[in-house]
Amino acid sequence: MTPDPNNGRLLANRYQLVELVGKGAMGRVYQAKDMLLGGVTVAVKFLSQTLLNQKMRDRFEREATICAVLGEQSIHIVRVRDYGVDETEIPFYVMEFLQGDSLSDVLRDRPLSVPRFLNITRQICLGLQCAHQGILLDGELCPIIHRDIKPSNISIVQDTTLGELVKILDFGIAKLLQSDSSQTNSFMGTLAYCSPEQMEGRELNNRSDIYSLGVMMFEMLTGEMPLMAETHSFGGWYKAHHFVPPRTFESVNPDLKLPKALESLVLSCLAKAPSDRPQTAAQVLQALQPLEQRFGQGRQLGQRIGAVLSKLPVVAEPKPKHLPSADEVCRLTSWPKNKPIAEIVFPHLLRTSQESLATLWVMLHKQEIHNRVISTRYNQFLFLMSPHPMLLWITALYNRELGPRWLSCYLDLKTPMGQQMVRQLGESGCYRILFFALEEPPRCANVMTSTIAPLQRQMLQEWANTSQTLVSAAQPQMSKSLLKQEFEKLKPKILIKLESIQTSDYSSDISG
Repeated sequence: MTPDPNNGRLLANRYQLVELVGKGAMGRVYQAKDMLLGGVTVAVKFLSQTLLNQKMRDRFEREATICAVLGEQSIHIVRVRDYGVDETEIPFYVMEFLQGDSLSDVLRDRPLSVPRFLNITRQICLGLQCAHQGILLDGELCPIIHRDIKPSNISIVQDTTLGELVKILDFGIAKLLQSDSSQTNSFMGTLAYCSPEQMEGRELNNRSDIYSLGVMMFEMLTGEMPLMAETHSFGGWYKAHHFVPPRTFESVNPDLKLPKALESLVLSCLAKAPSDRPQTAAQVLQALQPLEQRFGQGRQLGQRIGAVLSKLPVVAEPKPKHLPSADEVCRLTSWPKNKPIAEIVFPHLLRTSQESLATLWVMLHKQEIHNRVISTRYNQFLFLMSPHPMLLWITALYNRELGPRWLSCYLDLKTPMGQQMVRQLGESGCYRILFFALEEPPRCANVMTSTIAPLQRQMLQEWANTSQTLVSAAQPQMSKSLLKQEFEKLKPKILIKLESIQTSDYSSDISG
C-alpha cells in the first residue's frame, strides 16, 4: 500500500499529521499532534479537493465557526479549536480528538439495552437541543439544523467523570436558518435517515433532525432499520420515507419487550408530517425522563450492586446511591486537553446531572495553591456596552503575607457562552474556583467558593439582557483593551479595601 504523503507533515508550523483516521464526502480527517501544546493529540479535517470552489470554502469555514460556538455551548458537540488554509489553499480545521467508538460501530455487535439506549439518546437530544436553540452570528440568533443525524455521526467516548459521554459530529452540512439565505436547496444527507421534507429539498427546521433521530432510535433498539427501500436509490428512499409506514417493533423482533411509551415515542418521531412529530428535542427529553427514572440509573445501579453482592458470603441491604456534592463534582474534573499547562485562568460552565455550575479554572504552582487556601476572596465585574458588549470578571485572592493574586477573564456578551455564564452567575450568586497544580496538572487540587453580592447579581442579569439588544461597533479586542485599562486604575482602590479588612479570618468573601 502506498504510504500517505501527509503522514508526518507539519501543518501551519504547528500540527504534525500522524495518520488518516476517516474520510467522507466533505473531506479527510487526520490524527495529529499539536506541537505548540507539547504534542497534544488533535484531529485535523481537510476540505475535499473535489469541492474546492469558493462556495464550498465558505461552507467549510462556516462549519468551523458553527462547531466552535456549539462546542462551547454543549459537551455533546465535538469541539473545534482552530481553522486555517494550508499552503495549497485547502481549508482545514482542528478539533478535539475523540478516542472512542462511533454509534455505528457499537450497533454492529448488537442492539442497545434499554438503559444504555436511554442514556445515549438523552445526550444526543441535549446536543440537538443546544444546536436548535441557535447561536449568535453577527448579532443574530440562528438555529442550527444538523441535516445528517446518523450513527456514524455519533461518537461515544469514556469520560472519567461522566462515564459514557456522547458527542455529535459533523455539522458540515448544517444550514443556517436565516431569512436572507441565498443558498440553494440542493439535496444533502444520508438517504436512509432523511426526513420526507429533506428529500423534497424544502426549507428544514428542527423537526427534520427529530425524524432522523427516530430512524436512529429504532435502529438502536432493534439493530434493524424502520423503513426498507425497494432500491438503494434516491427514488427508492423517497418512496419509502413518503409512503411506506415504519415497521413495528414486534414485526422486527417478537421477543423484544419494550415499554409502550418508548415504542410510541420512537414511532411519533417517524411521523411523515412534521406537525405529527415531537416539535422540539426538549419534548423528546421530557418523554424520556420517566423512562430513565424507571430503567436508567436505578437499573444500572441495581445491576452493579447485584454484581457485588453475588461475590459476598452474606446478603446486605444495598445503600442508596450517593449523589456527589457540587464541590465533589468539581474535584473530580480533569484539566482540559485543549488547554496549555501554564499559569492561565479561564471560565467554564460545568454541567452536572443536577445543575449547572459557574466555575473559574486556575492553574498555579502547587506551593502557591497551598499558600492561597487561607485568603480573602474578592470579586467584581466591569461591563462595557460599547464598542462591543464585554464583561471583565475580576477575582482577587488576598493574603497579608503574599499580597493579592489577581484572577481575571473576559466574557463576550454577544456569544452564547458569555450570555449563559453571566446569567448563571447572577442566578446562583456564587461560583467555584478550581485550582490545578502545574506540577500535577491532570487533577483538581483544590476548590474554593466565592459569593456574589445581591447588587452585583442584579447588575449581571441586567447586563445580560441589555447586551442582547446592543449592536457591536468594533472588534471585541477593543473593549477588552478598554476594560483592562479600567482594571489597572481600579487595582490600587481594591488593594486599599482588602488591606483595611481587620479580621483574623482571611478566608472571608467580599464583592466589589
